[in-house]
Amino acid sequence: MPPAQLQRERDDEFAKDRGWGNVARRGAVHLASEGGSMEARSQQELPDDQRTSFVRTDAPTTARRSSSAAPKKPYSLPTEIAAEIRRSFEGTAYQRERMVMMMTKGAEAYDRHRYEEALRHAKIVAEHLPGVPAVRELAGLAAYRAERFPMARAHLRAYTDLTSDPEHLPLVMDCLRAIHKYKLVEQTYEEFCAMEPTTDVATEGRIVMASSLADQKKYKESIDLLIRAGAGKILRNPSYRHVRMWYALGDVLDRAGDIPGAREMFARVVATDPEAYDAMSRLEDLGGLPRV
Repeated sequence: MPPAQLQRERDDEFAKDRGWGNVARRGAVHLASEGGSMEARSQQELPDDQRTSFVRTDAPTTARRSSSAAPKKPYSLPTEIAAEIRRSFEGTAYQRERMVMMMTKGAEAYDRHRYEEALRHAKIVAEHLPGVPAVRELAGLAAYRAERFPMARAHLRAYTDLTSDPEHLPLVMDCLRAIHKYKLVEQTYEEFCAMEPTTDVATEGRIVMASSLADQKKYKESIDLLIRAGAGKILRNPSYRHVRMWYALGDVLDRAGDIPGAREMFARVVATDPEAYDAMSRLEDLGGLPRV
């Protein structure tokens, strides 16, 4: 199964577990050789209604809706989240509904990749309801995707404290890595391991920890961590997490100057999914593919 499909399935499972409807966990850790974001899917791979739209400047400002077009279905929060917001907010009925409305707008904006807008709405709700995990989660994920790392760290840390769920600790670590707080990355990783995360979440934590070590030029420690996690294994039917680790190991080997090793890892990624991340172009840059 292609990694992109595996990731979509993981997103769907996460959304069902969280009760978020279409708001899937698109805030998952994204690795890059320079500490930025590594997009798992290009815009061309998104559904038509999620791609960036360009409007002709000479076109009419209002378009006539086709009589056959179905009306847009209103976006709504899962019942349990809306109920928790109403239950937790102390105020008038109007104010409670306003909080639900703001959270709904934030969740819809996040689902449509408008992360700054999602953060703007979620922040307002979080200021009034800091003890509602779903609110802190949405604010944290939106801030992470908007690259507002200190804010993302605060909200996702609060989510972890409220729920004792290590799901988002890799993101907390990645936020600390982005602001070069490497000692705190290590401390958070130790806490993360003690919480016994699931296999997929543990993989994300190891990738961030290895990337943090590589940022400090501790390449041997970084490579050893990934090898111990299974990144060196050759698998006939790799899962999404294995492809993630292959890419991460290839990245660290490249940074360490081990070009043959990096080529091998990127070649494994490309053999599994030629469109995964930027593995194809990196493999080509390392001489692993003939230039056209």
